[in-house]
Amino acid sequence: MTDNAVNIGLIGFGTIGSGVVETLNMNLPLIEEKVGRKVNLKKIVDLDIKTDRGVEVDPDILSVDVKEILDDPEIDIVIELIGGYQPALNFILEAMDKGKHVVTANKALLAKHWDEIMESSQENKVRVCFEASVGGGIPLLKPLNESLAANNIQSIYGIINGTANYILTKMDEESRDFEEVLKEAQEKGYAEQDPTFDIEGHDTAQKLIILAILGFGVYVEQEKFHVEGISSITLEDIEFAREELGCCIKLLAISRITDGELDLRVHPTLVNEKHLLSSVNDVFNGVYITGDVVGPVMMYGPGAGMMPTASAVVGDCISLIEENDRPAAYGPVKTRVTKIKDIHDIKSRYYLRITAIDKPGVLHEISGILSDLNISIESVSQKRREEGLEVPIFIVTHESLEKNMREALKRIDELDMVKDRTIFIRLL
Repeated sequence: MTDNAVNIGLIGFGTIGSGVVETLNMNLPLIEEKVGRKVNLKKIVDLDIKTDRGVEVDPDILSVDVKEILDDPEIDIVIELIGGYQPALNFILEAMDKGKHVVTANKALLAKHWDEIMESSQENKVRVCFEASVGGGIPLLKPLNESLAANNIQSIYGIINGTANYILTKMDEESRDFEEVLKEAQEKGYAEQDPTFDIEGHDTAQKLIILAILGFGVYVEQEKFHVEGISSITLEDIEFAREELGCCIKLLAISRITDGELDLRVHPTLVNEKHLLSSVNDVFNGVYITGDVVGPVMMYGPGAGMMPTASAVVGDCISLIEENDRPAAYGPVKTRVTKIKDIHDIKSRYYLRITAIDKPGVLHEISGILSDLNISIESVSQKRREEGLEVPIFIVTHESLEKNMREALKRIDELDMVKDRTIFIRLL
């Protein structure tokens, strides 16, 4: 870095970029006091530099030419906030080739190109920081990588998508249907007009890849582990979970060691109301980590939004300034886990919602199929009786093998008296 001022270049002046500018406007004296140096936002690059972002910025530092950042030898830190794969990857690699440190919130890019980025970081003796990529404003990744470094991490359970969590929370608290709450989330800006990425678990999966790298030292492509969203969850499921089981439903990212294998998956999960994760509501995120030395640790806070995410981005810049002489904090994956557990080989308790014609013999047929596949029933409930009509049957099982459960559901759904695909949710 330069001897006096630390110069920063910002690529991407969208929502989070605007938050970074606002954070520097608010707290620059505090930041400079902490790092003991002048901090200067020297250049902001974006394709659109005309739209008013609602933050005070010197128009002379705005540009549409990224070369004004990448080719400027005085710029020490490059913040990448444009998202996506390209040109973000090229910008990051070129910045590092030119000796610049990088701060990014780009979870998708890290999840797909981790080794390439980290190899460049080590080769060029610069650092990449990405605290904002998982958990928004929550201090999570640096504590996981450093403060918990004395531990063999045993498990990580995370609620790390605010959109999905908001929808499930409102369904639970206000007894409203999925589609109604989704529409409200879109109107409030919590969900995109095409919400697929959030509600079907893909955003959560990308973040889980990063958590698995830091927690377990292994990189797993998303295509190699189970990812399931929340679009099939109904108000009936929510209400039964709460009233009969004392549980709430959360979209959970799971990463844990079982029998020497890494169990990695994303899916809706029934969480007991006594578990700390059950209290993570609305757009907030929470991550529950267990280490062999420290035991359980819970990290909670705002998982997205302009200012919480900007807080993490600027925090990374401060870390780079204070710790410039440190070697690269992260590197290519050095595999700690030798095998990834197949979803079919996990064991869990299960909640089933079976839509069937109400007539004698239905439960006998269903319980017979479960018994044939070594699945033991813990409880059965049928909320209403309307002989000859379709009714929901709720079943909770004891711990069973997933592949047996899937085969059982296949057979159950083939029964003439079963009129819709059976919904099943795993219990934590």
